[in-house]
Amino acid sequence: MGILSWIVLGLIVGVLAKFLMPGNDPGGIFVTILIGIAGAFVGGVIGSFIGLGSVTGINLMSVALATGGAVLLLFLYRLIKRQA
Repeated sequence: MGILSWIVLGLIVGVLAKFLMPGNDPGGIFVTILIGIAGAFVGGVIGSFIGLGSVTGINLMSVALATGGAVLLLFLYRLIKRQA
């Protein structure tokens, strides 16, 4: 995947994750893209580990894995923020 694909995937996934977990999260579009890209990485690693595959492009399975990773990151962020 090229850099433009990662940015587009990051935007799609970041928006989906924020839609699934509404709340007071930081940042605008750039943070949303970064959350999506980081979620794609985390989701791909976890998906590969448990045998679901990895993030290989903009397809349904990759978006699902990446969104799961982004939701996990948002959950961890909120958990850490609440304790601090």
